Amino acid sequence: MDIEQDPQSIITTRVFDAPRELVFEAWTDLQHLAQWWGPNGFTTTTRAIDVKPGGIWRFVMHGPDGVDYENQITYDEIVKPERLVYRHGGDEDVEPVRFHVTVTFEDLGGKTKLTMRAVFPSATERDRVIEKYGADKGAVQHLARLAEHLITMGQATP
Repeated sequence: MDIEQDPQSIITTRVFDAPRELVFEAWTDLQHLAQWWGPNGFTTTTRAIDVKPGGIWRFVMHGPDGVDYENQITYDEIVKPERLVYRHGGDEDVEPVRFHVTVTFEDLGGKTKLTMRAVFPSATERDRVIEKYGADKGAVQHLARLAEHLITMGQATP
């Protein structure tokens, strides 16, 4: 994780022992998203999903503290299996945290290097979500949960 490189961004990188196509599928298929999305202790309920440019994913993240967090992702770019670009946040009825995300899936010959770069409107906003929500640690947990799910998909090793 790199929060020093760019004061407006949280950049999280992880190498998965799984092919790029599988990692991309886990990130874009509702059947898989429901199994791993979010930091430790969270579960996700999807209200609607349409994974295409201009499509929206509306979901609720159920926190371990009992709080439900309405979320919305709007997909801007989908280059299967290389890159996803989306905006997190949107309508007034969702969490007030807004940021822009680029996820790249780099093929390492059977493994995948995933880089998730979340860019916030300002350094102040980035620092606020780190302090209030633990977004930096949450991003690391998010990718750890994806790694665990990939193992259950039977294509990766621990």
